[in-house]
Amino acid sequence: MAGAARHGLSDATAAVAARRRIEALWRIESARIVAGLARYTGELALAEDVAQEALAEALVNWPREGVPRDPVAWLLTTGRRRAIDAFRRRSALDDRLPQLDTGPAPERPDDTDDDVLTLMFTACHPVLSREAQVALTLRVVGGLTSDEIARAFLVSTATVQARITRAKKSLGAAAAGFRAPQADELGTRLAAVLSVVYVIFTEGSSASSGDALIRFDLAGEARRLARVLARLMPGENEVHGLLALLELTSARFPARTDADGEPVLLEDQDRRLWDDSSIRRGRATLRSAEGVGRGLGYYGLQAAIAERHAVARSVADTDWERIVALYEALATLAPSPVVELNRAVAVSMAHGPAEALPLVDAVADDLCDSHQVAGVRGELLLRLGRTTEARTELRRAVSLCGNDRERTILHRKLADLP
Repeated sequence: MAGAARHGLSDATAAVAARRRIEALWRIESARIVAGLARYTGELALAEDVAQEALAEALVNWPREGVPRDPVAWLLTTGRRRAIDAFRRRSALDDRLPQLDTGPAPERPDDTDDDVLTLMFTACHPVLSREAQVALTLRVVGGLTSDEIARAFLVSTATVQARITRAKKSLGAAAAGFRAPQADELGTRLAAVLSVVYVIFTEGSSASSGDALIRFDLAGEARRLARVLARLMPGENEVHGLLALLELTSARFPARTDADGEPVLLEDQDRRLWDDSSIRRGRATLRSAEGVGRGLGYYGLQAAIAERHAVARSVADTDWERIVALYEALATLAPSPVVELNRAVAVSMAHGPAEALPLVDAVADDLCDSHQVAGVRGELLLRLGRTTEARTELRRAVSLCGNDRERTILHRKLADLP
């Protein structure tokens, strides 16, 4: 690094520092960089390719030459040059260059011209299957790895990679350009976009792997996108329902970990740390979802459950009967093993572990690779006094858990067993 000697850093130290800064930058800005290049090139697949090439060039040059004053602009400029090179290689320079948007990227697009939102709707093109829409958008917008997406959907990494590859080819074959959908197209793509925002937030609020329980960058990006959607589509109750769910869930973030980053269970959380402003926003947004007049949907019902937790003074004070009823409505509207598992937990709090255990057993095969099933089953068995079986389940939960912080809790529970 030219600046390394000036700052008294060894080449190795400077290289490590530059790499860390690049990784942090990419984690925060990758979606906007890909979106800006997609608007420039008109092709999502090419935009991601040249963005990755620009990142690779930064990893080589920045440790040696120093991190530029405006690293995002550097990556965008480099990506644009790589895009032009790609068009040259296709021997179509004269045909394609006039189509490139050569104007400067806006520093902060307005809500209806948000590049990242446009990127999401492009990735959720109707030519793609729902699974492909979600996987591709998580990859290019959420910045999740194939492994993380696979864990979120309980499928193999190879399956996710194949979906993303096919999705890019399908978009190219359909000549799907990079543009915000017209008003009459929004509804058909909305369900996929909401699903993507939800999964991004889920990965952020309870990271499936790594040494942090909460990935604030992902959770924050999901909330930002949900707010944009709520302003863009004020008449859609599920948009408001999703935003309400994200606000009410993130309100508990300050109390979910201690000073060392270790998880704090719900019953042990200091509820005075919960974000009152986020709770107020969430409850107001939930009222907006109810006011649309078509009843609460999948996300709205979950937000109503989160609201019951948000207004309770303690676990014992929580209206568990109401939560059980809301989960039953959710299971009727959108049945899934995960919903049934959460309903079982609520039933255990409302009616006891004996009534809840058969509900967990009923979904155990569907969620056989989930540490949550083993963890919940271990808790219920422990409450029933079946300690030996509880120990077996908690050990299984440890072996399946991919998050270091969650594993710490499970180890602690094992150590506390009689």
